[in-house]
Amino acid sequence: MNTFFSVVIPLYNKENYISKTIESVLAQNFNEFEIIIVDDGSTDNSYNRIKKYKKNEKLTIIQKENGGVSSARNLGINQAKGKYIALIDADDYWYPNHLNNIYETIQKFPNAGVYGTGYEILINNSKVEKAVFKNFQPNKIQLVPNYFEASTINAVIWTSASAFSKENFYKIGEFNLKLRTAQDLDFFVRAALKFDIAIHPNVTMRYHQKSENNLALSHYNEDREYFIDKFSKEEKNNLSLKKYLDINRYALVIRCKMIDDPRWKRIIKAIDMKNLTGKQRFLIGLPKHFLKVLKKLQLFLLKQNIYLTAFKG
Repeated sequence: MNTFFSVVIPLYNKENYISKTIESVLAQNFNEFEIIIVDDGSTDNSYNRIKKYKKNEKLTIIQKENGGVSSARNLGINQAKGKYIALIDADDYWYPNHLNNIYETIQKFPNAGVYGTGYEILINNSKVEKAVFKNFQPNKIQLVPNYFEASTINAVIWTSASAFSKENFYKIGEFNLKLRTAQDLDFFVRAALKFDIAIHPNVTMRYHQKSENNLALSHYNEDREYFIDKFSKEEKNNLSLKKYLDINRYALVIRCKMIDDPRWKRIIKAIDMKNLTGKQRFLIGLPKHFLKVLKKLQLFLLKQNIYLTAFKG
């Protein structure tokens, strides 16, 4: 079996999603790949859901004690036979053209460090939004001129729509074991500081925003602050990185205010307010009870198929 891509899937308690994720990988119209599933000590029925795939020659299952998603990804990548690694989380979904479009992007820009595609976000199990990037040519495979500026609305590279060579993975550095969340943001910031980023415009992946055990929904605010503070030296000499991190600080301030986490008072002091949109500057100044009212309004509007966000305009 030829192995151009090693598809690495970290798995922890995603029994309601993992079968659909695996089927989406097996349905790819680019066939030169293996699948490595790293079961990170799941306590639900996830392992029983994947056992039926054991006879598939493309698929390898690794079981380990729970150590977090970074340890699972790192182990899967270490065991990979392919020259290139393609990541997908156990609750996300690829369209059949995903690996083929990544392959096309690699052929066009063989010296880039990380590759990605367009993607869409399933919000609140009902509304689908296409990820929006700044300074993006929608019909062209391209190098991203400024990853940090382009990622101020949605991240240009999303984990489940990303790929990179195994060689470059170790040049970038493994996923950070200290981070229980934001480990993917940390990895791609480090990648963008070292390498060119290339992207295919086609939407080839769906991210399930509200799935069970989704780390993006967890608090772990100390980990998010640690991720941002890691780049305090680099942002002093990189204005676009500073803007990108300030927008992450903004999101963290809102999170902290909503749960009465006092660290927001420290984080807000590091933000250059010129880096935020008008909406963001307005919201960051509101007290918790107003923010909670607006959050309820946002959820109500979502039920009406209307999605409002402070990250646009």
